[in-house]
Parts: sequence; C-alpha cells; structure tokens
Amino acid sequence: MKSTAEDYHPNMVRRLRLGVIVPSSNTALEPLTSAIISSINDPDLDISVHYSRFRVTTIDVSPEANAQFLLEPMLTAAQLLADAGVHVIGWSGTSSGWLGFKKDEILCSVIQDATGIPATSSILALNELLGKTNPQKMGLVTPYVKAVNDAIRKNHASIGVEITDDRERYLGMTRNTDFGDVTEAQLDEMVTQVAGQGADVVAIYCTNLRGARRASVWEKEHDIVVLDSVATTVWGMLRTVGAQPSCVEGWGSIFTIK
Repeated sequence: MKSTAEDYHPNMVRRLRLGVIVPSSNTALEPLTSAIISSINDPDLDISVHYSRFRVTTIDVSPEANAQFLLEPMLTAAQLLADAGVHVIGWSGTSSGWLGFKKDEILCSVIQDATGIPATSSILALNELLGKTNPQKMGLVTPYVKAVNDAIRKNHASIGVEITDDRERYLGMTRNTDFGDVTEAQLDEMVTQVAGQGADVVAIYCTNLRGARRASVWEKEHDIVVLDSVATTVWGMLRTVGAQPSCVEGWGSIFTIK
C-alpha cells in the first residue's frame, strides 16, 4: 500500500501521519514522542503519531537477545502502520548500534519496498546528525551492559567517531522494563560525568530512557549537543517527509540543525 504526503496549497494545513515502530517492553518513547510532536507550533502542520509494537524484552549480545530484531516481526509492525496510511515509518530503537548500522539500512529499504512508505530509524538519523555536528569528542550514555556498549563504540569507530572509555557510562542493565525506570537524576549524573571528560556531543543511546526532556538543560549546563535517540527518530521522520525539524520547540538544539 503506497502512501505519500498529501498535496497541499500554501494556504492549507498539511496533514502528516507519523508511524513509529516500538519495542514491546518500551514505556518511555511513546509519551516522549507524542510530547515532542505536541510542542510543534506551526499553523500549517497537523501532525499525528501512530505506534506499532513487536516483541523485545531483553538487551544484551546473546544470540537469543539479538534474534528479537529479526526482519520479519519488524516488517509486520511496519505493515500494520501502513494500514493507517502513515506518511513515514520510523524505527525508534537503537539495536543497529550494536548489531551494525547496515541492519537499519536494510530494514528501511525493505519497509519502503513492501509498503511504498519511506522509512528511517533512530540510529540512521543519529549518524546523520553526527555528520552535521562533527564531534571532536563523543560521549555515550546507555543503560546497557559493557558488551553492548563495546559493540556500539566499535561500530561508531568504523564511521570515524571514536568514543573513549572515559567518555562512556552504562548502568549494566538487560531488562528493557528496567531501562524505563532510570531516573532523570541518574541521567543527570552520567551526562555530567562524560561532559566533564570533554565530550562535546553526548548520545543518550536507548529509546527507553527518559532523557529527551533534559536535552536543553544539559546543553545549557555543559555546552554540549545532546543526541537523544527518541528525539533523533522524530528529527529523521520530519526530515523524511520534508517538514522542517525547527518546528519542534524546546527539545534541544538538534531540531535547529539543517
């Protein structure tokens, strides 16, 4: 089923439906994504967000955990969004950070081929933003175990972005429901630590962390750019449908990056 953004006249409101694929045990990204979209102050845009889940409960580097991210269940979730006639589909998850960025490139290509709807992802958008911000010292904040962080660092090194030991922090968790219980105070401390080691760009690398609301605060306090993985999904979807991310207000500097 093919869906494209509706034709609109300059004096007419443009209606956009954003479709988001969600890990089943995620409790943070839906309210955060909806809140980001609700902040849009553009009388020419009428944007709604629609969600579809597939089963994910545990994050580590075991074969069983990695098998949660097989193409078929993710494509099924995308096809359910296509039934709603969404104009773009965003995978709001960070799995390609440790499984390899090619995973998301293939996923987005398969979704578009199967549905006719353009697709993007949190990590593809994050990497595009890294290219625009050109960090000298990237910081990484995650709830994951060390082995997952190591894989993320290795994949980013492959595209020329080094994350050193002193500029990463992780909580050693594996249950996705636990990620959603991480407090803003915990994230404040982790961001402060990596910023204190000279990071100029800090990635909040998990869409089940409640960091998006703190992005503007951290940027002001530490003179950094924050790439929150929930926010990067929204940035990527808006860019994909030709809407200006700058219509988002109050969620950090990435929405002003062209």
